[in-house]
This record gives sequence, C-alpha cells and structure tokens, in this order.
Amino acid sequence: MNKITAYKFKLPAIALPSLLLVLAFVAASCSTDQTQTVATFNKLSMADEFDVDGAPNSSIWNFDIGTGQNGWGNNELQYYTNRPENVVVQNGVLIITAREENFNGSAYTSARLLTKGKFQQQYGRWEARIRLPYGKGIWPAFWLLGDDKNGTEIWPEIGEIDIMEYLGDEPTRAFGTVHGPGYSAGESISKSYQLQNDRFDTGFHVFGIEWGPEYINFYINDVLYNQITPEDVPGEWVFDDDFYIILNMAVGGTLPGAPNAETTFPQRMLVDYVRVYEMNKN
Repeated sequence: MNKITAYKFKLPAIALPSLLLVLAFVAASCSTDQTQTVATFNKLSMADEFDVDGAPNSSIWNFDIGTGQNGWGNNELQYYTNRPENVVVQNGVLIITAREENFNGSAYTSARLLTKGKFQQQYGRWEARIRLPYGKGIWPAFWLLGDDKNGTEIWPEIGEIDIMEYLGDEPTRAFGTVHGPGYSAGESISKSYQLQNDRFDTGFHVFGIEWGPEYINFYINDVLYNQITPEDVPGEWVFDDDFYIILNMAVGGTLPGAPNAETTFPQRMLVDYVRVYEMNKN
C-alpha cells in the first residue's frame, strides 16, 4: 500500500444533529420493514481518535493473541500478535497489518483488538471510519460481541453484531450481520451494501449501527441500508445486554478462502476513529 497520507477528516460535534436528521429522513423513507424510529445518540461515551503515535491506547484496547481454537472458529490462517509490525498508531490512524511470514507455526500474522472488560455498552450508536485492504483471502471486520458473564455463557447465545465485514476480492461490497441462537454462522441474518463508482480500498468510509431495544439499524456512509428487529430472527433476540468492540483483519478462513497468487502482502486496514454514543433516555 502507498505511504499513508497524514490527513484526517473529523465530524465536528455540531454536525451530529444534522446527521441524525438525515438518518431519520432515510429511515422514514425506507420500505415498511424499516419503520423503527431512529433515536437520538448525541452523548459520546467512548472515542478513540488515534491521535497519539505508538501502541493503541491500553485503557481502551486489549489484544487476542495466537490462533484461537480452530483458527478462531473459522479455520483462519493468521497468528494474531500485538507487535508494532501488526498493529500501531501512526499519522492519526490505527494500522492493522497482515503479513505473509512464518511465525509460531503460522504462515501469516495480523492483529485483533477488543474492548472487552474496558468498554462495554448496551445500545447506542457505534461507528468507525475505515479504509479497507484488498485481495483474495483478506477478511477485515468491525464487530461487537455480547458479555459472556465471565465464561458462563457461550457463542452464539451471547449474540454477535457484525457492523462491517468485507471480503478483499469484492472491493465494492461490505455487509452487516447478526448472529444468535438459531441463526448463527451460515444461517445468520445478513445484508450487503454495494458502492457505486467507488471502492472500499481506495478511501475511508464510515461503518456504523444505531441500536435500540427492538432494532439494529445498519448504515454505511450515513446511508441506512438495513434494519433487523426481533421479528426478523428465527430464534431468541439476544441484543439487550452489554456488548464490546472487536477490530481485526483475518487471513483465510471458511468465508473468504485462502489467499491466492494475486494476493499481495502486506495488507493494511486503516482506522481513522472509533466512536460510541449513548442512546438518549426519555
């Protein structure tokens, strides 16, 4: 990837009401299966602007290290590390880098950050501005997992909200998904969003959800493209607890398949900011 440009676009706080009006209008204009009212989310509860170079802020982020069980449950090929070669804050962005290298028995390395035990929240507006990588077998994600109650509950009963997933060989398409009991893995509830005359690997795009007691609204670049409610899932609605954030870039796995001869390394996922807002209480 080319040298990182040291510029950042920040949404000022005063722009949020206007943004919410746009979202409200979009929600009102959607089809009848997207009729939940978009609430207001203007109280910032967590933000990482990645303005300090070096390691990610340890008061917000932990790391998953290693290969997990069965390649993190997906037959993934990478070994996750917390080395600066794989994860660093530089020039105002978080950089997650996937490398092709022999490391502790794996052919690739990358990074997986999470806020478990440091920042967790029920409901709200969750968003990140990200520039995605490119190539067959590259699988970045920005997602949420439910609190496992100190290991007493397991996936998918804890719930999973994939705010953004992306396959590196489909650079114009990203998708949002929920997993729960009776609708996980290949039976998850998902919908994709297609860019027109643009690509996710050539610039930054905003991925987010607005999540309330009876709905999860998915948007890309402030376009509301899907809403999921309890009526849309075939099992229990498990999205009424605290969730935490995960940012990662996998290599290979069941969904994207392995890299091929045309996949170049290193590949980088650039995160300009992560912001979470509380849901206003009446």
